[in-house]
Amino acid sequence: MAALDTKEHLAKVADVKSRDISVSDDESTFGTLVAEEQSHEIKFKTCSWQKTAALLFSEYICLAILSFPWSFSVLGLVPGIIVTLAVSGIVLYTSLVLWRFCLKYPEIRDVCDIGQMLFGGSKLAYNITSVFFILNNTFIQALHVLVGAELLNTLSGSARCTVVFSVVASIICFLISLPRTLDKMSYLGTFSAATMGLAVLLAMIFAGVQDHPFGYIVGQEPLVTAFPVKGTTYVSGMSAFLNITYTLVGQITLPSFIAEMKDPRDFPKALWAVTIAEVITFTLCGALMYHWIGNQYMVAPAFGSLTEEYKKIAFSFAIPTIIFLGALYSSVTSRFIFFRIFRTSHHRYSNTATAWATWAAIVGCTWILAFVIAEVIPFFSDMLSLMSSVFDSWFGFIFWGMAYLTLYPRATRWSGPWRSAETLANYFLIVLGIYILGAGTYVSVQSIIDSYNLGKVGSPFTCASNAI
Repeated sequence: MAALDTKEHLAKVADVKSRDISVSDDESTFGTLVAEEQSHEIKFKTCSWQKTAALLFSEYICLAILSFPWSFSVLGLVPGIIVTLAVSGIVLYTSLVLWRFCLKYPEIRDVCDIGQMLFGGSKLAYNITSVFFILNNTFIQALHVLVGAELLNTLSGSARCTVVFSVVASIICFLISLPRTLDKMSYLGTFSAATMGLAVLLAMIFAGVQDHPFGYIVGQEPLVTAFPVKGTTYVSGMSAFLNITYTLVGQITLPSFIAEMKDPRDFPKALWAVTIAEVITFTLCGALMYHWIGNQYMVAPAFGSLTEEYKKIAFSFAIPTIIFLGALYSSVTSRFIFFRIFRTSHHRYSNTATAWATWAAIVGCTWILAFVIAEVIPFFSDMLSLMSSVFDSWFGFIFWGMAYLTLYPRATRWSGPWRSAETLANYFLIVLGIYILGAGTYVSVQSIIDSYNLGKVGSPFTCASNAI
């Protein structure tokens, strides 16, 4: 895999340590990059901050919100809320550091470019980051293949083979992934986030109005605790913490989003809007649904704790986000590969048959790979947690601590109490990322072992229903 597209781009990356933090010519730089595209049939730098916000909303307002009540049931109400607020704050801060890094180096196109810059222009670092980037996105696509089959099984109540439903989900997601610019994807993102918001709202309302949670046993009222119940193990507690963390960590796509903005300086507007919305939504969903469902009847996603009729109504509103979010990750991956295939070729910016055939082939390959991964790994959920531990530790914490240290060379890191405090905070982020890498890997591997011991692991390409 080529390290970067052109020799000129390589030279810019190699110059990373020689630039000054202050970039006084932002406006002319961004204007030049946008102007360069004006003669192209397909223009990529077309997203306003509102459209970028739509993409962020579609990424964060997703089905994983309905796993927060389970995390709260393990951690307890108070620690659950604290962890949600703390991780949200960290993700907001690191996303702003990422944005500052992208402003300083506007030639950045994706997180792989950043990986190369952070390790001194190393091609090896670029290639390793590229592998992590593609695997992370493909595993998320695979998750949406499985969740799509889960939704179809749940809503239809059919005895049809689950693999068939997985194929149907993959084909639909492939078709939604075909637009070549994020500008076009943003319209679908708005609809996806809106319907998922309705799904979460309905789930909370139904949890409150139903007589009892699904599976209710007479005399055993829902148990709700402020803190973890006695006997909560490190593995279960850490799993709940990591579930919240993995849901909120999403910085891996942000450089790709910023690279297609008309004016990247507006990115914080989109980021703040999404962060405020997600903090409110995630916290309310986790706390309220846990309050009404309790420890004994909690499942993830929390749709499964609703009675049959309510479950189907609320879950049906999640259809657009299940389809679109997987498509968004496919689009980001496909764009990365497409740009490296054509580099400076006119096909990159043109509506030629070659360009569209190549684009469709790349998108199709990502979904074929996602389908195979989803079906061939019988312990996919635990495997996804393992991959998240490896990838999110870097893309959620370590990279952005390193980015800060790159932005502020040694002489400037300790220039005053506030700068010193921020420097210490970024060293902490690196340590936290390393801890998540180790602890998350241990917990995920132990969960795989436990699943095998309890006989909960199925078989590859199974026809068994995975309905909730």
